[in-house]
Amino acid sequence: MTGLEGKVAIVTGAGRGIGKGIARRLAREGCRLVLTALEQNEVEAVADELRQGGAQVVAVAGDIGLPETADRLLETALNSYGTLDILVNNAGWATPVCYFLDLDEEHWDKVIRTNLKSVYLTTLRAARHMARTGVRGSIVNMSSWGGTRSHRQMAAYDASKGGIEAFTRTTALDLGPLGIRVNAVAPSIVQTESYSPKGDLSPLGRAGQPADIAAAVAFLASDDASYITGQVIQVDGGMGAQGRPPALDHQPPERSQPG
Repeated sequence: MTGLEGKVAIVTGAGRGIGKGIARRLAREGCRLVLTALEQNEVEAVADELRQGGAQVVAVAGDIGLPETADRLLETALNSYGTLDILVNNAGWATPVCYFLDLDEEHWDKVIRTNLKSVYLTTLRAARHMARTGVRGSIVNMSSWGGTRSHRQMAAYDASKGGIEAFTRTTALDLGPLGIRVNAVAPSIVQTESYSPKGDLSPLGRAGQPADIAAAVAFLASDDASYITGQVIQVDGGMGAQGRPPALDHQPPERSQPG
């Protein structure tokens, strides 16, 4: 990617899955990283792996839905590297799934705080720093297939992701005149350490991998995307284009052989 070498990036939810994949890709592109996750051992393990590959990485454990964690992330970036160029809001919480009539207020509040309020907290702090210092930065939020469509038994999660997409568009308009771009990536089914999808659900015949999502994030963070803001990029293997998974469709008719 163009222009990522030496950039300073914060990646939330970097202890596993998609967040780990994003951290690996940005490290490979030459970014200096501040990684955060709820569990200290997970984020430290990712940081150690990347340091062994030559990356500059600082790990911060904490609940990203709390203002003090967002404060600490920015302070760590500035104390460690002197600036901040990229913010990737990847942290999220979805499980256990919950049928709507059983959805209690505690579950709702936890999902909204972790998935949506956290994006507000980190984006506000990052954007204020960028505006104050003249950094023409990039903020990339993590949405989901559920941001525009729906999962069963995931009302709070889908509401949070729909909120992220609206927040992405609004902040892109407010921050655009300052040269700060805000975009989102919306994965569909992604295979991670904790989730192995069953069957070939996408037109491409496979599940997504964290590296697939990380590639889109790296592009949006780079100078190659310098005229892209306020967008939600679907990285879904074509799932949004289909009405039903391939296994449910009839087999196409045999084609006649030429000759």
